[in-house]
Amino acid sequence: RAVFLDRDGTLNEEMGYLNHVSRLRMLPGAAEAVRLLNSAGWAAVVVSNQSGVGRGYFPERVLAEVEQAMVNDLAAGGARLDGIYYCLHPPEAKLAAYRQRCKCRKPQPGLIRRAARELDLDLAQSWLIGDRLLDIETAHGAGVRGVLVLTGYGRGEHEHLLPTSKVKPDHVAEDVLEAVRWLLGQGGA
Repeated sequence: RAVFLDRDGTLNEEMGYLNHVSRLRMLPGAAEAVRLLNSAGWAAVVVSNQSGVGRGYFPERVLAEVEQAMVNDLAAGGARLDGIYYCLHPPEAKLAAYRQRCKCRKPQPGLIRRAARELDLDLAQSWLIGDRLLDIETAHGAGVRGVLVLTGYGRGEHEHLLPTSKVKPDHVAEDVLEAVRWLLGQGGA
């Protein structure tokens, strides 16, 4: 089983397009949350739309630098990720190589399904934690349950969009650490 984690707004501060490694700020409790998943035997997998590359805002190497910094920050807190999956394909991409309607761009479930195939994960026992209702829609589309966190865009989406949304999270938590503690304590069984 796995917990799929959105990146921006869930593990690190939401900063719009994270176009330089110096702008990466991990959220308090992120490393502890991933470490708890590791200790409990759950796979911890990042799934994230990263359209800034296709929009021409920064080259792919910046995404790799940010990824490495995130991995290093988590490792410093005793945590590790089992996989990192990105969609670089906004339909309106400036760069033609990235302009496509793919099955990996959230809310499509392609990133989760690819991770499940490659990492041999049981989606029926898995969860996704994210700060957008789009993340919850992605989770449900892939057959996993979803937790909305109130970091990043979460608080605004919870207050302004959730009341009239057809998409409903299976649980709401203050942040990723509270979400993981809840999952491991009661919700994930």
